Amino acid sequence: MDSEELRSHVHALRAAGSTPKQIARTLGIPRSKAVELVHSGAGPRMERAMTTVEKRLVGCWITRQWSNGLSIENRPPDWIDDDDLPPQAMGAGLPSVAVVREHSDDEVSVCGYLVDTYCQGVKNAIPPHMMDRRDLTGYLAHFFSAYDREPLPAPIELAQNVVLGAVEYAQGLGFDPDPDFYLAKPHLGAWQPPSQIRFGLRGKPYFQQGPYDNPTRVMRTLDRSVGPGNYGFFTEVSID
Repeated sequence: MDSEELRSHVHALRAAGSTPKQIARTLGIPRSKAVELVHSGAGPRMERAMTTVEKRLVGCWITRQWSNGLSIENRPPDWIDDDDLPPQAMGAGLPSVAVVREHSDDEVSVCGYLVDTYCQGVKNAIPPHMMDRRDLTGYLAHFFSAYDREPLPAPIELAQNVVLGAVEYAQGLGFDPDPDFYLAKPHLGAWQPPSQIRFGLRGKPYFQQGPYDNPTRVMRTLDRSVGPGNYGFFTEVSID
């Protein structure tokens, strides 16, 4: 693949939460190259803003188990998910969402979001990224490659409620979204809060430690916002 295609795949995997080591293994490149591309910035084909006119929606996808642990008010019939939602299933509490809009006759514009629906809101985001329509299938395959099954097609209203609703919930707990979220937010279109989704694991904040989380900082923030004992957590290291 050419350098721009490689950069696109690296950004997709990074936004989905992959570490540079995992990216290197997935793409068959040296770890040093993966680190370089992760920190290489937007690249020449990354849009830094959308026009005020909303672009036509091409498609929207969300990972399975997105509704695991959540409650939904007046759930629309097209907000589909797996029927079986076991505790701690892959994707539970950490869904990824991709939104694709038309850019031109030959190109589409893609945004991606990694969402912590239990606690921290949007942890990673890809701002609008232009690509040839023919490359979209491969790009989406890389974006969702950290999950064990294919994503589900979703209406834009579901993406709005999951992504924007999770940001609103997390900010109430003291967590701001990834800075790139503000560049990716317009891709979701106009939305009227509040979300139909009740966030948190069964309504209670729950911290799942990721590779880039500082558990001490996160739990101190939760102590301030909801108080000790009023949230759940799972961490891979001891808390100072």
